[in-house]
Amino acid sequence: MSSSAIIAERPVRQPADDLSLPQPYLLFLGDVTEPSFAKTAFGLADWAADKCVGEFALGETGVSTGLPEMSPAEAAAAGAKAMVIGVANPGGVIPEAWRAALVDALEAGLDIVSGLHNRLASFPELAEAARRNDRRLIDVRVPPPDITVGNGRKRSGKRLLTVGTDCALGKKYTALALHRAFVARGEEADFRATGQTGIMIAGGGIPMDAVISDFEAGAAEKLSPDAAPGHWDVIEGQGSLFNPAYAAVSLGLLHGSQPDVFVVCHDPRRTMILGLEGFALPSVEDVIDLTIRLGRLTNPAIRCGGVSFNTSGMSAEDAGALCAAESERLGLPVADPVRGEANFDRLVDNCLL
Repeated sequence: MSSSAIIAERPVRQPADDLSLPQPYLLFLGDVTEPSFAKTAFGLADWAADKCVGEFALGETGVSTGLPEMSPAEAAAAGAKAMVIGVANPGGVIPEAWRAALVDALEAGLDIVSGLHNRLASFPELAEAARRNDRRLIDVRVPPPDITVGNGRKRSGKRLLTVGTDCALGKKYTALALHRAFVARGEEADFRATGQTGIMIAGGGIPMDAVISDFEAGAAEKLSPDAAPGHWDVIEGQGSLFNPAYAAVSLGLLHGSQPDVFVVCHDPRRTMILGLEGFALPSVEDVIDLTIRLGRLTNPAIRCGGVSFNTSGMSAEDAGALCAAESERLGLPVADPVRGEANFDRLVDNCLL
């Protein structure tokens, strides 16, 4: 295998172990102080905890997944096979401040797995350390080479897409929870990963934000091909139609997914677009309206199945009261999928109508 393995080029409909990622993982948190930028680490800790042995941060950052703190050497001694870069920072870059720690991990006998835009092997010190220690540098944020432009043709099967008022507020968690609920109810369903964390969890997918813009819709069509009439593809959303930086990815994914149902994901405590000063968060109603108007291009029957709230940090009582009040106001089911409960059951019911 070359020093930079193009993991995401494997077929989409493959079992989770098809990527052959070296497991278990040590989760690298870098030096981030904003938990939203460590969403890859949190996603793996929450949805693939059995594949993680610990976490490693550069100093006291205040960000933690709750896993044991370990150095690369300690993690290797505990059985870890790779250190996963658990950060999804703006631009997907590997800063200079991280590179010594990545070299230390290679020296400790760990492979490095990254979902960032920067290719690991593009840094000479990492490439040399990997060669010297016979370790692998594995990039998962690489799209397949055979994507075509979208054609808008109506495909068989059913599709659900999670959309958002912003980035990093629960689109992946919502899609994973809905997929699990669909399967539990006897529905034929697949989770379709569109970002690096989802790909690491699911074992396949297409990193939509790494696809050339002209091929974005085509990539979404490839991700969720024709299926049996009753089969559901539950597609992980990306970005937001209202985000000045990432709206292009969101729109291409919407058109290519041609969802029958979409679920709006929202953090009710957030008021501004993450990382972009001066841009207010849109309302849930604005997202519903724009998603329907734009989504009708490839699926005139598109509808909103409900709303997913990220209520982490709120008490169960406050979260329940908020979901109930917003459900009454919007006339749609509103739930936090992580909390589950009756509100989430109503959201699942409405999506499956």
